[in-house]
Amino acid sequence: MSLRCIIIDDEPNAVNLLEVLIGQTTQWQLAGKCYNALEALDFLRKHPVDFIFLDINMPHLTGMELAGLLPPVTKIVFTTAYAEYAAESYSYNTIDYLLKPITLKRFLAAQQKIETAFEKTTPMQVQMVDNEPGYFFVKSGKTLQRILLDDVLYFEGEKEYVRLVTPASDLLIYRRLKDIDEQLNLPFVRVHNSYIVNSKHISKVQDNHIYIGTKQIPISDKFRDSFMDIIKKKIF
Repeated sequence: MSLRCIIIDDEPNAVNLLEVLIGQTTQWQLAGKCYNALEALDFLRKHPVDFIFLDINMPHLTGMELAGLLPPVTKIVFTTAYAEYAAESYSYNTIDYLLKPITLKRFLAAQQKIETAFEKTTPMQVQMVDNEPGYFFVKSGKTLQRILLDDVLYFEGEKEYVRLVTPASDLLIYRRLKDIDEQLNLPFVRVHNSYIVNSKHISKVQDNHIYIGTKQIPISDKFRDSFMDIIKKKIF
């Protein structure tokens, strides 16, 4: 399984060991190595990853303090020499708790837990139905979930994924926003590099923003003219 991760640890030898284990036993991409929590915070703002290896006893901010600053969805594998923090660690989105020195056997067990965790939360795949423009299917495992186009409030691009939002659901799907845009017609309108909105659900347009319910969506310069051309046709 291909996953992106980083190592956050102030001990170079511990970082090197994990790097070797990752390189020799997994297909994961090691996106970065950070030697303190402040460096890690800066890195994670710019480079999203699937999960992190996080040491606990570090200068400036401990691993536990850092975990409290990260988005709750951040998946964590704690790596530490201190067993007494194990119970506390599971108040976060913790996949595993590895005690140093980390052995090959223990790392392989952690690898299985990590990949199993991602198999359970794999983002959905969308299958547009060309000959039935009123709906499409979202695939999760062996299940196909039918989504009515009229129910979609907006699509939001998140790098290689797209977030599909309806009044009843918030789904993450494997598609590029550009690909979805090419398959949609009115009432769907591209208003930003990261957003396609269903114009039927727009409650107001104010300044450079669209409002769908309480959601505020920016209108970028690139798409403003084409969007306003559509809106002007509906102005009395």
